[in-house]
Amino acid sequence: MAATKKRKLKLLAEMVNGDERTASEDGKGRLELQTWSDLPLELLELILSNLTFEDNVRASVVCKRWHKVAISVRVMNQSPWLMYIPKSGCLYEFYDPSERKIHSLELPELRGCRVCYTKQGWLLLYRRRNHLVFFFNPFTRETINLPSYELAYEIMAFSCAPTSTNCVVFSIKHVHPTVVAISTCHPGASEWTIVNHRNRLPFVSSIWDKPVFCSGLFYCLSLTGWLGVYDPVRRYWKVLAVPPPRCPENFFIKNWWKGKFMTEHNGDLLVVYTSQNKNPMIYKLYRSELAWKEMESLRGVTIFASFLSSLSGANLPGIMRNSVYFSKFRFFGKRCISYSFDDCRYYPRKQQYDWGEQPPFENIWIEPPRRALSSI
Repeated sequence: MAATKKRKLKLLAEMVNGDERTASEDGKGRLELQTWSDLPLELLELILSNLTFEDNVRASVVCKRWHKVAISVRVMNQSPWLMYIPKSGCLYEFYDPSERKIHSLELPELRGCRVCYTKQGWLLLYRRRNHLVFFFNPFTRETINLPSYELAYEIMAFSCAPTSTNCVVFSIKHVHPTVVAISTCHPGASEWTIVNHRNRLPFVSSIWDKPVFCSGLFYCLSLTGWLGVYDPVRRYWKVLAVPPPRCPENFFIKNWWKGKFMTEHNGDLLVVYTSQNKNPMIYKLYRSELAWKEMESLRGVTIFASFLSSLSGANLPGIMRNSVYFSKFRFFGKRCISYSFDDCRYYPRKQQYDWGEQPPFENIWIEPPRRALSSI
């Protein structure tokens, strides 16, 4: 396989040294290539398959032949699904915003459980009755247990899928404005590690603000927007001297501490601030400057915001790009509420919503496998 790829790349290099190259054909006549549209099919597929989604789309308009090949090798990522948590019973609904369809799945394994977090298709759950903490994949029905842990007002997250040896589970709650209790664990551990850490700056955690794992660190927003960071390797905690994003004075009118959602994308930390009467605002953390800066565009990225955890995605269907999808839909489940930064408006129209009034444990975005429908 490697030798074949090297041969193709070598042939490509020979062709681009000049506008016109000739190649022998069975030792007989010679074939002259006049334009890039005459590239051999295998080389064209190799080139287009290595392009980003955006460049693939641009290349597809060169000619009909390139268009056909570009579509054949184009990879479009799958959108997360919005998982609705029933107040009773075991029937869970999964809403696919790209197809605007709802799928249902019986999950008796989750009876009596509280959903705490999600990542890479896995749920982190807590059963209050016996203080059981465990991972569950609703698409494969696989379960991975953790040591028992009595959960009160802690907020939780994990670094990666529990099938990885690098998986770390993280929990934090404030004991005092200058003291936080941090608990960590990993699959296979016999107990949780609990350590109290002192802050130089006040930090009050909130169930409305979930931690985010980014570039090897757990980041947490406080109730008032200050940023704490925990290194699971060094077991070091610090509240950064990064002032909260500067939103307009009239932005925070009601439930100001609830309507913010943090996520990461390719190593960048992003936070969405919402208001009942204003359009959402996106901020990106510039670590070198220790400052949040407003973004006027998501540059094709899509954010899926919910209180239990927020996700980001790229290379999604065109209509979904450069938008924030919220964990609420209208018209009897036919349309998910979103905000487009291209059009500077909500879809459907006039859907400004006080997200702080929504119950935090009602739903969560989850990443389905590519062939999710085969497991439903």
